[in-house]
Amino acid sequence: MDEEFRSLTDRLRREAREPEALGRLIATEDHEELAGVLVERERPLWAREIAAFRLGCLGDRRAFEALVLLLNHREPERCVSAAHALRLLNDPRTPRAAAALATNTMRTAYALHPVRLLTALRAPESVPTLVSTLHRLLNPDEPHWRVALACVEGLGTLGDERARPVLEAALPHPRLGTAAEEALGRLGAG
Repeated sequence: MDEEFRSLTDRLRREAREPEALGRLIATEDHEELAGVLVERERPLWAREIAAFRLGCLGDRRAFEALVLLLNHREPERCVSAAHALRLLNDPRTPRAAAALATNTMRTAYALHPVRLLTALRAPESVPTLVSTLHRLLNPDEPHWRVALACVEGLGTLGDERARPVLEAALPHPRLGTAAEEALGRLGAG
């Protein structure tokens, strides 16, 4: 059992009011049973989450839609689990979906994990999306500075020269300056 799965099951054991049902979803090797949980009516969120996570980690693309919804959830732990499973799922739709979530101005508060996922994916959409999102968040009074910081760090990790102008613009920002300086030092090395 990997660390992400252990963390997910520990969290869901506290949340689930049906320990036997949870145990079954943790133990089953039946992909059809897991996929059925994603479409059955009146299934609790914890059941859908574990089914989507397990299917995603197994590369079963039926989990894609559920994982994208979880990636944009208000509870950060759900986002972390979804991002992990989406990385392993290796679905070609993932970068576009993460980019759409990262750039949605109405959901900026929930964009941290889509931004981190885009960095991890190193997809063609990654740099343009992180540049666009960071540019929008450069106001010093921006309440979502953690998302902006994730963009700066992601652009440094990706090391793409196209990020230079926005990283230079981030230098005077009180919460981003140090990270922007480090990211600029990494350009061309990614």
